[in-house]
Amino acid sequence: MTPPHNYLAVIKVVGIGGGGVNAVNRMIEVGLKGVEFIAINTDAQALLMSDADVKLDVGRELTRGLGAGANPDVGKNAAEDHRDEIEEVLKGADMVFVTCGEGGGTGTGGAPVVANIARKLGALTIGVVTRPFSFEGKRRQVQAEAGIEELRNQCDTLIVIPNDRLLALGDRNISMMDAFRTADQVLLSGVQGITDLITTPGLINLDFADVKSVMSGAGSALMGIGSARGENRAVEAAEAAISSPLLEQSMDGARGVLLSIAGGSDLGLFEINDAAQLVTDAAHPDANIIFGAVIDDALGDEVRVTVIAAGFDGGVPAYKTSEQTRKPNQNQPTPPSTPPPAVMPPPAQSPRRVLFDDVDVPDFLKNGS
Repeated sequence: MTPPHNYLAVIKVVGIGGGGVNAVNRMIEVGLKGVEFIAINTDAQALLMSDADVKLDVGRELTRGLGAGANPDVGKNAAEDHRDEIEEVLKGADMVFVTCGEGGGTGTGGAPVVANIARKLGALTIGVVTRPFSFEGKRRQVQAEAGIEELRNQCDTLIVIPNDRLLALGDRNISMMDAFRTADQVLLSGVQGITDLITTPGLINLDFADVKSVMSGAGSALMGIGSARGENRAVEAAEAAISSPLLEQSMDGARGVLLSIAGGSDLGLFEINDAAQLVTDAAHPDANIIFGAVIDDALGDEVRVTVIAAGFDGGVPAYKTSEQTRKPNQNQPTPPSTPPPAVMPPPAQSPRRVLFDDVDVPDFLKNGS
């Protein structure tokens, strides 16, 4: 009898274009584990600076290695011309992340080609991209919107990070270089928040099938990030994540939610439960909520929460309104003309209580010893 083989999910992260390759470099720099990095660019010189496992210089005949000149058509044609090479490096992947900075040439035009190839190969395909800063100009904004729409049609799930919202996370003296580094960091958080749940042993482990159940064919997705320290750190981090400035739109109505909680070895089971309950209350009543907890002693007493909400009716989330509060929604909506009701304690028997029956909780935690 042939013994069963342990199979690890094969995850590949593709950075395409200048912004995408920079994001991949950042992920390599911080030591993101369990994934293979692929850098694709029409700028041969920029590729030389990358430490990615695989580098593809596309459009050599078209651009002579000098870049796409911020023209998405050139980026698309360059990727199409090297379709066979891209397919070869993506073969065998269970999950493919496609990341780029939208608005330029290579990433905007080439990312949908890469996503199309990955999805045809049967990989769960997730786009994690940035929308350009306003100071980058109207042309890039228009090109970015067209590129985002095209990429959305080729991905299982697309997470769009609005760079302008990053300004709310920094001070007014932030330099342009630091602003772009912050964008790279958020792209890293989006990828790491998903991959760590699969590749890193944790207090509550998930597998690839769990993630796929939320993200397969989910359409547009939102991502929020929060961190906190102190007595109520997990709940405060979750609260910060669901009210994050990165969320242009409301997570109301999300039918799929991926929740990643990371903390030190002192991270408590009830802390996780309380944070997960907070996120659950902000999602659709029938949402499929998948969550895991990752132990990272490098965080000290800090807890980090990443929330990815997907599966909206109509494929896209609704924009936030001025009446929406920063707290999770109450069961009964409040008319805009009336003041918000006082926050009431949750009922003793909540129909949407987060349970731990289906997760691998260590015996010593179950026994409370």
